Amino acid sequence: MKKSTTKKNEVNKYFRLFSQILFFTIILITAIIHSLAEKGMEVKVPFFSNASLHSLCPFGGVVSVYKLITEGTFVQKIHESSFVLLAIVIVLSILFGSVFCGFVCPFGSVQEWIGKLGKIIFKKRFNKFIPSKYDKYFRYFRYVVLLWVVYITAKTGTLVFANIDPYHALFTFWTGEVAIQALIFLIVVIILSFIIERPFCKYFCPLGAFVGLFNLIRIFKIKRNPSYCISCKKCNSVCPMNIDVHSKEVINDPQCVTCLQCSSEISCPVENTIVFETRRGIKNENKY
Repeated sequence: MKKSTTKKNEVNKYFRLFSQILFFTIILITAIIHSLAEKGMEVKVPFFSNASLHSLCPFGGVVSVYKLITEGTFVQKIHESSFVLLAIVIVLSILFGSVFCGFVCPFGSVQEWIGKLGKIIFKKRFNKFIPSKYDKYFRYFRYVVLLWVVYITAKTGTLVFANIDPYHALFTFWTGEVAIQALIFLIVVIILSFIIERPFCKYFCPLGAFVGLFNLIRIFKIKRNPSYCISCKKCNSVCPMNIDVHSKEVINDPQCVTCLQCSSEISCPVENTIVFETRRGIKNENKY
């Protein structure tokens, strides 16, 4: 029984890694093809187009809503595809919460991969450098960023966040067309990723702030069964967003990226203690 459970956990763990690598590769190849096309070099790769990164980012749909409603046009650099992707992300978020952040977002994945090196270097101190009494307030800053970006974009009709966007800078830094402030911000995020897991996701990401709100209403919920819990707090230690999973019965924190690392399918040592399901509640029957 233990062998089959362990094998299942490994499958679940590597499925997420496969998803992250897949979407990272798609964005990287698309960015390279687009940059070559901008230089007049036509490169054809099956299943890939020369679309810009802006057209592949659902956040473009968020910041363009006001202009689309009031003027019937898009913000500069934004295309119809951004709204299609935004609709897909919203549907996924209503069903599963911020699964886009945990399984799809390439920039979130890069921060996470860098963080693995940080864990080796700093061991137990990793992701605990900022005292929780300050950290809990810093996390509201991404909502300030979201409101600021939406307001300024609606007012000016330009994609203001593009000038400081570290995600865009990561996949276009070799083109020489990236704003210097975006490159500086990218370097800062990379450095912070060695000591803080997913720093951009925690404190700055406007799309994460928007998507995270759906955790409050999502249909498929992450739930913890207190009667099965052995209080090992492994769920807390593996959570990249420092959520106190052990103290909750329903994990609906807007910071949750739905990575499922805390679940009994991956890290929790007791079967059926932390699960991803749609029922209204988990029966509190004793495991014995």
